[in-house]
Amino acid sequence: MSRIAYVNGSYVPHPAARVHIEDRGFQFADGVYEVCGVLDGRLLDERPHLDRLERSLGELRIAMPMGRRALRLVMRELIHRNRIRDGLLYIQVTRGVAPRDHKFPAATTRPTVVMTARRQARRPLDRIAEEGVRVVTMPDIRWRRCDIKSVSLLPNVLAKQAAREAGAFEAWLVDDEGFVTEGSSTNAWILDAAGRLITRHLDQRILHGITRRLVMEVAADLGIAVEQRAFTVEEAKQAREAFLTAATAFVTPVIEIDGAVIANGAPGSIALSLRKAYAEASIAKAESLSGQIT
Repeated sequence: MSRIAYVNGSYVPHPAARVHIEDRGFQFADGVYEVCGVLDGRLLDERPHLDRLERSLGELRIAMPMGRRALRLVMRELIHRNRIRDGLLYIQVTRGVAPRDHKFPAATTRPTVVMTARRQARRPLDRIAEEGVRVVTMPDIRWRRCDIKSVSLLPNVLAKQAAREAGAFEAWLVDDEGFVTEGSSTNAWILDAAGRLITRHLDQRILHGITRRLVMEVAADLGIAVEQRAFTVEEAKQAREAFLTAATAFVTPVIEIDGAVIANGAPGSIALSLRKAYAEASIAKAESLSGQIT
């Protein structure tokens, strides 16, 4: 079956999807995006993702391309047309098409909206989590507004590629003071000797992860304390457990950092418990909203 994309009001075969050469997303990375997981045919964390989309657009002074009700209807239709049971839905909104000029175009310029959806089998992701992943660290060279989910991802791309070339799954980025900010496409977590989960506090240096937020709620339900603060690479290497979170990875245990084995080198029980609880909680929330388009 040919994949179907949504581009500015039309559903088109994926290979035929086009945007204008002077779209500001292409010219200046002047746009934002969101990625929603799809599990058992249901969108995960849909409302928080759309909340963050609206916030990112607001920070860049880009208008919402359509009302939220219409946006949610398109999201569901795209999942239906692509027959997605488990997978990902991608939304990108740019400032639109205008002659190339750094300053904003006229306020009447219509934003460009593109959506795609693709299947992603659960079993390979589960297998990765069961085995655990390796990460490497490198300097965080990104801009100072990482709280905006911008399509300007070149530093992230370079970090991810460097990680893959080093045989690692992910790169954890480190600020000038030696503290881990986050991964190139994930949030970073550790479990300390006292059994507390630690993840960096929210500020402009990290993306305010949607999966991160639900994992914190799940941890509270399980009676696990969470401390939001910065931690160093050395602290991470000495941790009882480490893991990463993202819409594309859920909760994935980290078993090695820069060649240093974490604990006994096996995925931690807390991380695996959180992964299971996150999936259950996210599906339950999606089910409760499945009939609501508001």
